[in-house]
Amino acid sequence: MKNRSIAAALALTVSLSLSGCGLVPGSGEDRRTVTVWLMKGSASSGFIKRFTDRFEHDHTDIDLDIRIQQWTGIGDKVTAVLKGEDGAETPDVIEVGNTQVAQYVDDGGLLDLTLESMRDFGMDDWIPGLADPGRFNGSQYGIPWYAANRVVIYNKDLFAKAGIERLPKTRDQWIETTERLNTGGDQGIYLAGQDWYTLSGFVWDEGGELAVDHGGAWEGALDSPAALRAMDFYRRLQKLGRGPKDADEQKPPQTGVFAKGDVAQTISVPGAGQLIEESNPELKGKLGYFPIPGRTADHLGSVVTGGSDLVVPERGDDHEGAVKVVAALAGATWQTDLARTMNYVPNKGSLSDAVAGEPGVAAMAESAGRGRATPKSPRWAAVETDNPIKRYMTEVLNGADAATAARSASEEITERLDLSHQ
Repeated sequence: MKNRSIAAALALTVSLSLSGCGLVPGSGEDRRTVTVWLMKGSASSGFIKRFTDRFEHDHTDIDLDIRIQQWTGIGDKVTAVLKGEDGAETPDVIEVGNTQVAQYVDDGGLLDLTLESMRDFGMDDWIPGLADPGRFNGSQYGIPWYAANRVVIYNKDLFAKAGIERLPKTRDQWIETTERLNTGGDQGIYLAGQDWYTLSGFVWDEGGELAVDHGGAWEGALDSPAALRAMDFYRRLQKLGRGPKDADEQKPPQTGVFAKGDVAQTISVPGAGQLIEESNPELKGKLGYFPIPGRTADHLGSVVTGGSDLVVPERGDDHEGAVKVVAALAGATWQTDLARTMNYVPNKGSLSDAVAGEPGVAAMAESAGRGRATPKSPRWAAVETDNPIKRYMTEVLNGADAATAARSASEEITERLDLSHQ
């Protein structure tokens, strides 16, 4: 793997040397500064220092200025950069949430990185949940940086108490296992009624969608037969515990509920395991992880991929330097370092061995190939505000007719995705 990364780096150096022929704008011979916006919490200070020191050592004509940004208000800030509003500082590289790329492409002002992606970045091996949201009309604007997704966290003692020796590989096995665990005061699973990310994976497994794009006109699709089957499976699983029907996984925080010791399973990112152990040190070493099972043993369950892409504003002063920074951050060496430092999934399936020694992250990486992002509508954020999917889920769990509730929620999604409302 190291030999591959060295070879890739050499190839990239050769290709970028052609920038003087006009292939990449913004080149110059004087030492210059490349400004990078990274989000708070995405990378440790130690990683940033290691990367900066090494990058500046390898690129003696570039100084890096990495500036940490807050998630709150970042959307408006990036939009101002892309539109060139008066007084807006223009960085050369910006980290954005993978599901935010659609909004920024719609705003205009992102550099098309398709050529670099094909020639230098190894795009064919990118995990889909990061690559697809950054691609529009055949052009690649967002370059995958890191990913995370949900897995099943389980209590090994409660599995042993129930005599369960094999982890479930299919949904049917998962239901059977959870039924055995849901006894004697123990909860088979703690699944909040409004965990719509988990429902999304079930919908995709069934062949459904949250919303469908009809040539730019988006339509909610929770009322399709496939999506209704997914909601029915969610209902069957959710009732095998005492999760609230009218709240999401944060109300109350599911890590605190699991830490009480009477919950056999929950669905979360692996980092939740650390929070559980901090709340109840007696559970240290007693947590296990496995990928969300699929409909059949041949395919793991689908998951929502969260994470970040790297984009380059067209208005940036140094496109050549920006591409070099993106190439390094998205390359094998620093992907491996970041994954091990932050317990992320690397941006390529071939790099998953980097986290093989961490059971939770390894389970997450195993699922990453089945990851997807939310619909690529530039107005999807309007859906997540006062989310109609959550209300729909609660209605069904409380006994409402699923088809009727799904039709109403789908109509609301369609209304919110209407581009004429921008």
